[in-house]
Amino acid sequence: MTPCALIVMGVSGSGKSTIGVAVAARLGWPFEDGDRFHPPSNVAKMHAGRPLTDEDRWPWLQAIADEIDRVCEAREHVVIACSALKRAYRDVLIHGRNDVRLVYLNGSPDLIAGRLAERKGHFMPPGLLTSQFQTLEPPGEDEQAITVSIDAAVETIVDDILRQLQARPAARTGGDRPSA
Repeated sequence: MTPCALIVMGVSGSGKSTIGVAVAARLGWPFEDGDRFHPPSNVAKMHAGRPLTDEDRWPWLQAIADEIDRVCEAREHVVIACSALKRAYRDVLIHGRNDVRLVYLNGSPDLIAGRLAERKGHFMPPGLLTSQFQTLEPPGEDEQAITVSIDAAVETIVDDILRQLQARPAARTGGDRPSA
């Protein structure tokens, strides 16, 4: 089954936008950066170097979930980059859908810290990376995530994602939504 949405997840600096854009281009799907769904108060808080609380995140996650629902109900497709660090966050985003897949970008703290040190003009300062790794709950087997190492070239990572997408169709139970 081809999902209607892919959520490209991982800590800041793991390459969610870069990989998401590349996957979307290869699939011919639109790309959305989950950051655009943050309210201005969240952006200001992160820009000031303060980690978001769960209270801050719920409206943001619900806005992304609403966009996924809209896209899927319109029988369209989308690739969305979103950190989705905790299982509870992913539960809000997916909420039992069987037509949404996670793509987990897995990388070491050292590799990602090096990337963040080179990044310019992003509202997430490198100093928040430690809190991101402390918050991260890698997807469990029951979440049917596609997991890829980010210690490779972008094209290699995209090839791996697309290979896994074809090899392991989503098989979540409990989804009450028809597949697209």
